[in-house]
Amino acid sequence: MTTQALATAVGLVNAPLIHKGKVRELYDLGEHLLIVVTDRISAFDYVLDPPVPGKGSVLNGLSAYWFEQTAGIQPNHVVHTDVALLGDLVSEPDKLAGRIMVSRKAKRIDIECVVRGYITGGGWRQYQSNGEVNGIRLPEGLRKNSKLEQPIFTPAGKNDVGHDEDIPFEEMERRVGAGLAAALRDRSLALYAFGREYCAGRGIILADCKFEFGLIGDDIILIDELFTPDSSRFWAEENYQLDVEIDSMDKEPVRAYLAGSDWDKNSPPPRLPDAVVEATTSRYREIARRLTERK
Repeated sequence: MTTQALATAVGLVNAPLIHKGKVRELYDLGEHLLIVVTDRISAFDYVLDPPVPGKGSVLNGLSAYWFEQTAGIQPNHVVHTDVALLGDLVSEPDKLAGRIMVSRKAKRIDIECVVRGYITGGGWRQYQSNGEVNGIRLPEGLRKNSKLEQPIFTPAGKNDVGHDEDIPFEEMERRVGAGLAAALRDRSLALYAFGREYCAGRGIILADCKFEFGLIGDDIILIDELFTPDSSRFWAEENYQLDVEIDSMDKEPVRAYLAGSDWDKNSPPPRLPDAVVEATTSRYREIARRLTERK
């Protein structure tokens, strides 16, 4: 590999590590948080080896781009993304350049706000089972990957370990209150509408996506990441078909490799071959290029 991958920022940041997720690490800066996006990659609830060079900078750059584009629709947590402003808080700043986001602290709302514009993935599996998605009755006769007449809001209860739990909107209201639930739904749908139109202008279908929100006092703030290949399902328009598994513009080379291996998904996963890592790096760079290059 020609580019060194960043597996962790531990040892590079002179601040307490307060959370290490599958991809992101959060450090406490007092008034703010420092988010470092590593090159770690996960699949089937496992973090894989080796990391994918450049993946973290693509994710961080896309999130920063989208947060700026949507700030007029929904306020977000970004303070800045300039590693030089951190001074002595980081050693070897070149290794963290393009990977950091200093953010306002917010109390996370433990709901994953999912919007689906197409019936695919987990939504398709629900529909096949009972004709509904998260309790929403959909028309009969839909086919896999069908575009929905109107996007639907399908929340999930967040779990820090394992899979999030699909829940009906009524359960979300019970957990967070009717007023907050309605506000999160409406803001999620507005963000999706913006993202879908933007992507369509670049030959990309935004099939579905997820958002996370937090509270600063009574203010609802968009947090975490936004319209990245890790949080959204992007399809190239030229690849769109019904009734097939569309090759999404993300870590599909990793999923395809693991699916074709003899790994049982209950033991440590095999090491990713260099060719798979390189193909995945190319995927992430290509979606970033198509989304952000000026027309």
